[in-house]
Formats: sequence, structure tokens, C-alpha cells
Amino acid sequence: MKQLNLVFFDQSGKTKNTFRIAYAAESLEKAAVEQAMNDLAALGLFINKEGQPLYVNPVSAKYVETTETPIIEAQ
Repeated sequence: MKQLNLVFFDQSGKTKNTFRIAYAAESLEKAAVEQAMNDLAALGLFINKEGQPLYVNPVSAKYVETTETPIIEAQ
């Protein structure tokens, strides 16, 4: 399964935070992702314990594919 990871700097510009989307379309255009990231940053919905926004400046976006390899499985 692929997941879409959107990476942002926080308000300080020092810490990167990742917004992960598990069921994103796999054929998104760069412009659409950039616009979505800017819209998410503008909302200011997510804050840290000090009350500072977590997703302020978009940094990158990428698809991440995870492969599971079972070692022990119940019968």
C-alpha cells in the first residue's frame, strides 16, 4: 500500500512535521499537491503543545510504499 507523506516546516522553520495520508490517489499532479499543501497550511488546524502551528511551510511530498514480510503467522 502506498501512502502520501506531506512534509512541512513548523512556525520556527527548524522542525519538519509529516502529514501522512493512507488512502491518497496515486496519480496526483504536482500542482494539485502543492495547492493542497498550501491550503492545509493556511487552515492552521494542527498545533503543538505550545499552541504553535505544526504545518506552516510546505517542504516536500512523496509517495511511500511499505512492504510487510511476515515472520510468524497464526494458523
